[in-house]
Amino acid sequence: MVDAPLALAFTAGMVATVNPCGFAMLPAYLSFFIGSEGDEPSPAAAVARGLAVGAVVSLGLDLYGPLKPGSAWHIEAHQFRIEARADAAGLPTPEGVHRDGVDYVIVMLVDRVNIESGTTTVHALDGRELGSFTLARAFDAALVDDSRVMHGVTPVRPMDAARAAWRDVLVVTYRSQVPGARRQEPGARHQENSTP
Repeated sequence: MVDAPLALAFTAGMVATVNPCGFAMLPAYLSFFIGSEGDEPSPAAAVARGLAVGAVVSLGLDLYGPLKPGSAWHIEAHQFRIEARADAAGLPTPEGVHRDGVDYVIVMLVDRVNIESGTTTVHALDGRELGSFTLARAFDAALVDDSRVMHGVTPVRPMDAARAAWRDVLVVTYRSQVPGARRQEPGARHQENSTP
């Protein structure tokens, strides 16, 4: 017997291949992949999660698209879980303050459980800190112009060492594909800050 969520994801993926909008990850397709470890969401919850991811990606296109009219976009979405233990802080950005090598970035908090810190910092290209804030509630987000600033996140630590601790974020990157523009090499994606 075919698993219903798998069938839904497969069907949505097939439909996405002929989608006139060119958006290859329909919300129902994404809903198959989005969840927490050990989490078995109901089909309705899985579809709701997929719709939320689709809305975030669309929001980014609505915000960033007009800044580079006529561009096609290469979009990537990644969910990151940073776990912290009493004996080891979780490192959200092990490379430190960095740029992602794209045009724009959305970093959206999905969940934070039993952690302190995790402060987002924004820096000028010369390394000078411009500001900081903490993504504290689900859907809090940082919108980053990756060509103009660098960003990072401070390590997270458990508030209660006896309990599990983590920080989940959805990171969506947008790279314009201007006709005739040179594509960036994959190895140049992360550019570390060389200042101490």
